[in-house]
Amino acid sequence: MIKMNPSYSVVLRIEIPNRPGMLAKIMSVIGKAGGDVGAVDIVGFENGYIIRDIEAGAADLDMAKLITAAVRRIKDIKVLNVADRTLLYHQGGKIQVVSKVPLKTRDDLAMSYTPGVARVATAIADNPERAYELTIKKNTVAIVTDGTAVLGLGDVGPKAALPVMEGKAILFKNFAGVDAFPICLDTRKTEEIVQAVKWFSPGFGGISLDDISAPRCFEINRRLRRELEIPVFHNDQHAAAVVILAGLINALKVVDKRLEDVRIVVCGLGAAGMGAIRLLHACGVRQIIGCDRAGILYKGRKENMNAFKERAAAQTNPDGMRGTVADALRGADVFIGVSEAHAVRPEAIRQMASDAIVFALANPIPEVMPEDVEDFARVIATGRPDYDNQIIDILCFPGIFRGVFNCRARKINEEMLIAAAHAIADCVAPEALMENHIAPSVFKGTVTERVAEAVTDAALKTGVGTLAHRYASFGG
Repeated sequence: MIKMNPSYSVVLRIEIPNRPGMLAKIMSVIGKAGGDVGAVDIVGFENGYIIRDIEAGAADLDMAKLITAAVRRIKDIKVLNVADRTLLYHQGGKIQVVSKVPLKTRDDLAMSYTPGVARVATAIADNPERAYELTIKKNTVAIVTDGTAVLGLGDVGPKAALPVMEGKAILFKNFAGVDAFPICLDTRKTEEIVQAVKWFSPGFGGISLDDISAPRCFEINRRLRRELEIPVFHNDQHAAAVVILAGLINALKVVDKRLEDVRIVVCGLGAAGMGAIRLLHACGVRQIIGCDRAGILYKGRKENMNAFKERAAAQTNPDGMRGTVADALRGADVFIGVSEAHAVRPEAIRQMASDAIVFALANPIPEVMPEDVEDFARVIATGRPDYDNQIIDILCFPGIFRGVFNCRARKINEEMLIAAAHAIADCVAPEALMENHIAPSVFKGTVTERVAEAVTDAALKTGVGTLAHRYASFGG
């Protein structure tokens, strides 16, 4: 069955003759083209015609075009306009800055700006730590990108990356009460990005690096973590690793296998793949096989390598296996795909061990379609909301920063990431855990709070958080 996707829905403004049966004919045509009819509104009358807005749901862009073309062919009606609902949703941007204090009187002005604000500036100059008390710093994240690796689109540039970063800012605010600002940098040079972030960092309590292409993203993350006094989080690397680990913890419970015993194939050695390998290794997994376009990663490989892949090669593939991703999958227990659409054939998945776990996380089209392997794989997850078991970064990054800010952690370490993964996994109750339910819904109210608590506890135990600064307010 074809699944509708609201991000491809359209609104058709149509001029329709005011006679019986015309609306039903339009709705029938939309249905025959594969679409769903949503809201139908009357927006006006004109010379024996009714002007209606008709919302049509579609599964993809091609279906939306097919629906529009089919409606245009109906005799005696006129399509006045076709609006993409998603573009309408983004009109004027999705975020804004609002004041937390009133500004209605001279007293308000005197305290919020001049002359009163000078005393606040002096207080911070005398004790820079008071910036956390007297400004937005304690609850504010900079979402930094150069637009070179945006979603599944690739290099679209900083302007095109802006709506994606706005979306991340909404998630931070709505799920964790964290204020986040998109910072889209018009440079691709590692040194310039590092310097730019260092320059504007005084205004933020944390940095989230997003959608910067590999391998530059690894060096940028490494430098900033070393050179800044505030936490730096590489979303494409760390968030992906956390949610993958969380899903895997629960999937292994379903198939009754242990993390330290399974052989895992990671397809894709960009930020997400490298992050997953590192965190799985930290959790005691030793049988990890990394794969990319050049095939299996092994120590001494020359093709398509960089310093970060060389480091990963030393930690993985202990038996020195060589060949393709299909070779790696023979007898493997787990497939983790963080690469591109149709990267593996269903036949390769069928060569895996019994009770196979398949995480095909490429978006919008996974490495292998769930319906092509559902008769073999025991647990299947994707990054999409229209399939069971959505593995998505929203489950972790708002809660991680909420936890970081709650104890003013100086950095984000592996112990905090692992704690976040276990907290997410634990949000699925034992009695609810099954093949098609290994991950909680992003709208499950307790996920962010439980992640935040776990991260704060881990930060305190490892000495990077300060109990004295543990804020009581969850909302920020």
